[in-house]
Amino acid sequence: MSGTLGLSRLVGADLRHHRGSFVGVAVAVFVASALVTGLGVLVESGIRGGLAPERYAAVDVVVGAPQQVDVPEDLPVPLRERVPLPADAARDIAALPGVDRVVADVTIPLSLQDAGADAGAGGSVLVEAHPWPSTALTGFELREGQEPAAADEVVVTAGSGLAVGDAVVLAHGGVPSEYRVVGEVAAPVMPERGAHVFLSERRIDQLDPHEGAAQALGVFVSGVDPEQTAGAIREAFPDLIARTGDARGDVEFLDSGAARSTLVAIGSAFVGTCILVAMFIVAGTLSLSVQSRRRDYALLRAVGASPSQVHALVAREVLWVSAVAVLLGIAPGYLLSTVLQAAFVSGGVIPGDFALATGPLPAVGAVLLVLASAWGAARIAAARVAKLDPVEALRESATGAPAIGLPRIITGIVLAAAGISVSTVPLVVRGQVAAGAAAGAAMLLIVALAVLGPWLVSLSVRLVGTVLRRSSCAGFLASANAAAHSRRLASAILPVALGIGLGLVQIGAPSIIAAEAATQASAGVIADLRVAAPSGLSPEAVDVIRETPGVIEASGVALSAAVVDSFDFEGKLERAEHVLQGVDPENIAHSLDLRVREGSLADLDGIATVAVSTDAAQTLGLGIGGTVVGHLGDGSPLKATVVAVYERGLGFGDLTMAAEEVRAHTTTGLDSFALVAVDEAATGEVRAALEARGLLVTDGSGQEAAGAGAHAQNGWVNLVALLVILGYIAIAVVNTLVMATGERSRELALLQLIGSSRGQVRSMMRIEAVLVAVIAMVFGVVVAIPPLIGVSMGISGQPIPALPVLGSFLIVGAMGVLALVAMWVGTTATMRTRPIDEIGSRQ
Repeated sequence: MSGTLGLSRLVGADLRHHRGSFVGVAVAVFVASALVTGLGVLVESGIRGGLAPERYAAVDVVVGAPQQVDVPEDLPVPLRERVPLPADAARDIAALPGVDRVVADVTIPLSLQDAGADAGAGGSVLVEAHPWPSTALTGFELREGQEPAAADEVVVTAGSGLAVGDAVVLAHGGVPSEYRVVGEVAAPVMPERGAHVFLSERRIDQLDPHEGAAQALGVFVSGVDPEQTAGAIREAFPDLIARTGDARGDVEFLDSGAARSTLVAIGSAFVGTCILVAMFIVAGTLSLSVQSRRRDYALLRAVGASPSQVHALVAREVLWVSAVAVLLGIAPGYLLSTVLQAAFVSGGVIPGDFALATGPLPAVGAVLLVLASAWGAARIAAARVAKLDPVEALRESATGAPAIGLPRIITGIVLAAAGISVSTVPLVVRGQVAAGAAAGAAMLLIVALAVLGPWLVSLSVRLVGTVLRRSSCAGFLASANAAAHSRRLASAILPVALGIGLGLVQIGAPSIIAAEAATQASAGVIADLRVAAPSGLSPEAVDVIRETPGVIEASGVALSAAVVDSFDFEGKLERAEHVLQGVDPENIAHSLDLRVREGSLADLDGIATVAVSTDAAQTLGLGIGGTVVGHLGDGSPLKATVVAVYERGLGFGDLTMAAEEVRAHTTTGLDSFALVAVDEAATGEVRAALEARGLLVTDGSGQEAAGAGAHAQNGWVNLVALLVILGYIAIAVVNTLVMATGERSRELALLQLIGSSRGQVRSMMRIEAVLVAVIAMVFGVVVAIPPLIGVSMGISGQPIPALPVLGSFLIVGAMGVLALVAMWVGTTATMRTRPIDEIGSRQ
């Protein structure tokens, strides 16, 4: 064993003679490799993937403004509104060498009233209106009729169901106008996203709240490479972005950049969690594998092997097995990425046509990360057997490992105390930070459980042992086995408890936040009606609503987002997105109650004032007179003085400003909806009058929480992450329990040889399986309780968390049943061999 060749031969012999011990390790590593590869594809797609252009397919270069706010040493924050281009950008780019012409594009959201439908928003179809010259960007050509010239003329696309000469009603911001179809266009490849119509440039300027300012520029080149021209544009105008090829879709679609950031953030977070879970699972599996061969290591130590040689032996065995398993897991990992993509598309997290990038980097990253994790787990698993005195090692090979020592118990107690302390963070820091603190507290408590596992299991067995010993012979044997092999039992219990604890926190924290947000939104809307239109409401439409007989008050509400600057404890700049709400401070007394604690919403005036939620005030360290600094949704600088602090931030967003200022910095320039207070006796008449104008009218009590869509997407991401992680843990549970049961083949054979029947042995194993399942479920629930109570107290003030009952029972029950099934499978497989053959099969 002194030379490399001797060690290699020993590793080979170990792998041949202990295949069963290494199969479990290989399975755990294989699944980890597939997960990390699949998540790596998502990260790479966030860097190199994207949406192919549709309307900009016929132009060489597309120019837009950056749709993100950079963050030092972190991922950029995407902007939700279209960032405006400089007024002279088209003229300056047209002057560059090689540029043939520059075409400006503007998109105006309209609703097309279906002539065959009843009046009301339900009979409307959303369409996008563009200036006539922008047809060149797609390659549209007139197939019939003429281009629009008058303000009431429109050109439609082929297949729209409209013909030249038809009269159509197009509403902008809830204000309808009649148009006459004067032409029909078609392109070699028709856009699949949305319906499009084309108006005269003058009409677009009239409809656009931003007076027709270009949102994107299409640059046609002549005699030069488009990429060369794009480079020249980027060099001459560093504040603009120029894209060619498929990257043109980044400028065309706002959701492309947001999807990129989302995939990078999701993939990176998932990879970290999966690696941490993999370390737990691989370390637990290796611990079982090492325990099953402790006699071998004892003999090696007895004949003179040094601790470093034992470490080297275990590490090399694991790396050999892991290398094969990692490579086998790469191909399934690429398949997994498509499954994850479909899941995120179903939840609306990323667009359905977002293309994944599949390169070799995810595979390389998976190999390096998983092998490093396996090597670390091998070092942990080998630490104890390598340090044992040779005589002590031989004794343990016959009697089993002793109870854990006092230093380990103290370490576990410290970790548990830290986890409980972190669970109290939501009492002082609320919002999404509270959910993050809950996840961190859960992980600390899970680590503490892993450290204290054998000791806690031993205590638990002692508590129930007195009952089991008196119940039956099988109960007596199960109790004695569990007490004598608490380490082995702990290795079976911990994966199940890990899945339950992590699962309950993952679904519990978002559920608590969502429930409180819905409560605040419902309680805060005191208006009788909520009025909306498919494309949004213009100020003119809100005025019409306000003048409707029976209406007491009508307040337009504009929704957007802002990126706010703050600093951490080390003075490092942080930027985070917050929901921004715009209200009419003079018309909300009968419509909206944000539960203002300090200041007054009536002081909101212009872009220089803002009201903040108590959560944001606490997170940002602001109060009345403080200054909010950051960027509005379209990238414009934000610097506003706090004039009010309100409580219902989860229901209505962290920031509130005057609606006219928020509208000015949105892509559409429209309100999202209006809250309307009416005379009680005139509710029916008002509703009928507004619906007759093509507006969508619902009860005010049906108001969704601000940012509900983002919360729903985050919830979907958490659900997908939970399913992936629980799937991995489920495989690990089966793997671990089958291994742990398989190691007891001689023990089960001996019990039968000394007089126990097969039925009694099976009964003993059933009792042990129930013991494992019950203890694991209790431990998992106990681990989840402190973080969930902390979040619930901090968010809603209630000590009982608002958990999804069905989901919680499914997680706890499924993991418990999984433990029972796995031990049944392991017992059945182990008892197939005749007892006499098993006893004589090895020393």
